[in-house]
Amino acid sequence: MKYGFIDGHRSEHRVEKMCRVLKVSKSGYYAFRGRGKSRRQLENERLLGEIRNAHTGSRRVYGSPRITEELQSNGIECSENRVARLMRANGIAAKMKRKFKATTDSGHNLPVAENLLKQDFTADAPDRVWVSDITYIWTTEGWLYLAVILDLFSRRVVGWAMSDTITQDIVISAFLQAVWRRKPKTGLIFHSDRGSQYAAKDFRNLLAEHGFLQSMSGKGNCYDNAVAESFFHTLKTEVIYHEKYLTRNQARLSIFEYIEVFYNRVRKHSTLGYRS
Repeated sequence: MKYGFIDGHRSEHRVEKMCRVLKVSKSGYYAFRGRGKSRRQLENERLLGEIRNAHTGSRRVYGSPRITEELQSNGIECSENRVARLMRANGIAAKMKRKFKATTDSGHNLPVAENLLKQDFTADAPDRVWVSDITYIWTTEGWLYLAVILDLFSRRVVGWAMSDTITQDIVISAFLQAVWRRKPKTGLIFHSDRGSQYAAKDFRNLLAEHGFLQSMSGKGNCYDNAVAESFFHTLKTEVIYHEKYLTRNQARLSIFEYIEVFYNRVRKHSTLGYRS
């Protein structure tokens, strides 16, 4: 009781001192302490819970614009400014991005196709224009190479393949998968960079057999194949840069799961009006 009295006296003294500094009455301070949370505070707490769920569901790759779209599509009223403010105040952010530099093996004497796209990355229907590229992923077992084919209309990865070596076979495998899945009509434009894998005779013959038109980027111009480059940037900044792959098989499973489970079915794309 004695010590309790002393502690209580000290506490009362601190309250008096604080009230003098803030120029408020003791009765006003105690009224404030006894008051419940405001309606705005309660709404922010509920919204913060929804933000955390959406952020976790996006694998922590969504920033405030996509989080806002996700919440609004679920019938939750909120503005992007409010979502951004709550995310900032609570340390919720998209995974940090790192700079990405693409490389292309174009030092060859193989035939080069005309650039039919000329940086027009639009299509009026699915399977009218496909774009493709190859990238590499480091594992402790060595490099793993990934070739992808994307449909410009839907931004969907329609074909992909991985290999320990970077030959035309990886492009052919991705192409055959895309054709088997989509069964496109003749006249489709297939665009890529000037890599030797795309300029190889066997691959060019394969395109001709299906009645497809080949298109290639200008020399050294990565912007001519920006959609494919953008996909690799997204893949690396959202997944690969945050992993340390001990084996190629571990990397294969991670990339497969990202493409088929998340990217193609869940991830919201700004170019599609934040639709998957």
